[in-house]
Amino acid sequence: MNKFLFPIYAVVLGVIIAKVSKNQKNWNTKLLLSFSGAFLLALTLFELLPEVYEHLDTKRTGLFIMLGILLQIILELFSKGAEHGHVHIHKNTTAFPWVLFISLCIHSFLEGFPIHQHNDMVYGVLIHKIPIAALVSMFLFQSKFSTSQIMTFLVVFAAMTPLGTYISNTAPLGTKLAHSINAIVIGIFFHISTTILFESGEGHKFNFSKFISIILGVSIAYFI
Repeated sequence: MNKFLFPIYAVVLGVIIAKVSKNQKNWNTKLLLSFSGAFLLALTLFELLPEVYEHLDTKRTGLFIMLGILLQIILELFSKGAEHGHVHIHKNTTAFPWVLFISLCIHSFLEGFPIHQHNDMVYGVLIHKIPIAALVSMFLFQSKFSTSQIMTFLVVFAAMTPLGTYISNTAPLGTKLAHSINAIVIGIFFHISTTILFESGEGHKFNFSKFISIILGVSIAYFI
């Protein structure tokens, strides 16, 4: 049951963080984002990548991983990078951000596919979604959208990952197709996590707090 509930918990926690922080970005959110990127990348390398390579030939796996990277680049043309913490919504706009909404939903739906009963990827998705949900919620709360629009956005966004998990666990996809989709998701995770980790910091200076959060993310992913 946790594989369905944890992604929903992540969005709820993100909304709470947005409310508690009074809709202001701060260093805590940035550190959580760095930790989540390192944790997701490490879990993908430790758990998901070996499993896919075990079931698919190497060239096919590499091809689908590259397709995942390209797919995420295309999605970010519409979401403007919301999947890794860059949310751009004009505060005074009243038009519902359909492009951002659809892009985030596609991303969330696909990231639910690698989650199975006995793997740890659900924790990676959980940690990844918390800061993203927090940042998206901050911008939604600062916008001119109605409460019903905001609630619809967040509820559907929260439901997409469990929906992806449900389909991957119940639909007769076949082993090769299932692992091919997982390889695409690996590419998506690679692009998002490395973008979070390697984006230029302020003044390109070494950030010790960010470095520690990355080390913690990798270490926890290794030992769980």
